[in-house]
Amino acid sequence: MTNSAHLVTRETPVGYTLQPIKKKAAIQLMGSRLWGRFNPNHWDPVYAAQTGLRAPIQTGEMSSAYIAEMCVNHFGAAIFSGARLVCKYVASTFADEVIMTGGVVREKLPKGNGFRFVVDVWAENEAGEKKTVGHVEVDVGV
Repeated sequence: MTNSAHLVTRETPVGYTLQPIKKKAAIQLMGSRLWGRFNPNHWDPVYAAQTGLRAPIQTGEMSSAYIAEMCVNHFGAAIFSGARLVCKYVASTFADEVIMTGGVVREKLPKGNGFRFVVDVWAENEAGEKKTVGHVEVDVGV
């Protein structure tokens, strides 16, 4: 359920910062059938090391899911109707890294009775290294 105090409304200004979501890249989830079970680079430390990785890597879809969760918290049901989420995976997320999402309203474009918000979004580790970057476009009050 979304917290109405964080919902983006027609009055939300450009520059508004979305409240982050913080998750740990848990190897138990990385190895589930939903996220990466078919590729041992996502769940097997020995196999990952043999392929030159320092640890198993999380699938990009997991970071996108964290970003999507943040967007649901701020846009509610609007995120499921005519919204657009575009992500690019720019670095690997390793097992046990803590990932935090972020988002800032970049544009607020008039549309109908409301606005189309364009929000820059990302997921980064605790060192501030970006792992996933992109943007979301969502209609509010249209």
